[in-house]
Amino acid sequence: MKEIGKLILVLTLICLAAAAALSQIERITRDPIAQALREEKLRAIRKVLPEYDNEPDKESVSIIIGKDESGNDIEKEYYIAKKGDDVVGVAFEGSSSEGYGGEIVVMIGVDPEDTVNGIEIIKHAETPGLGSKITESVFLSIFKGRNLENTNWAVKKDGGDIDQITGATISPRAVVYAVDEELKRFSEKRDEILEKAKKMSGEVSDPAGG
Repeated sequence: MKEIGKLILVLTLICLAAAAALSQIERITRDPIAQALREEKLRAIRKVLPEYDNEPDKESVSIIIGKDESGNDIEKEYYIAKKGDDVVGVAFEGSSSEGYGGEIVVMIGVDPEDTVNGIEIIKHAETPGLGSKITESVFLSIFKGRNLENTNWAVKKDGGDIDQITGATISPRAVVYAVDEELKRFSEKRDEILEKAKKMSGEVSDPAGG
């Protein structure tokens, strides 16, 4: 029994030491990881927005876009790009679970009038050499200048205006869906988003919209 007691004590001490070490590692790496994630997000934001002179991720606007199954609010972040006090663009993420390899996450940048300035794929698991071509500029550039009014948001195989990738339709279709859905949401929430952005700048809002 004494031997069992000693073994339990030794194992307990080992577990406590391991837990302390893991906790220390987490504390040490927490800030560098957070900074790396921020830089990755900012790189995507820079690629999809026109030139700006603020820090969009630090001037983001949070908007309630619905409820989850438990009735809790679902919030979405909109990253506001400014030159001076003028809003020159808004970036936001969209996603679709209908990619060939699963979820595809897209960063979308629009001007204040709902027209796409650019998109960037920030997460995917599509087939190398086929579906992964959604990350290439030749595909991404198709979206620039498009909005809900001037584009039929579907790939050409489905009767829409967006060129699909040769040999891969599923991946582009998922990207188009993600962009279309988020453009619709942004259009619906645009006034609320821009009003909050103005208040952050200390601007006086004009109820008439002027």
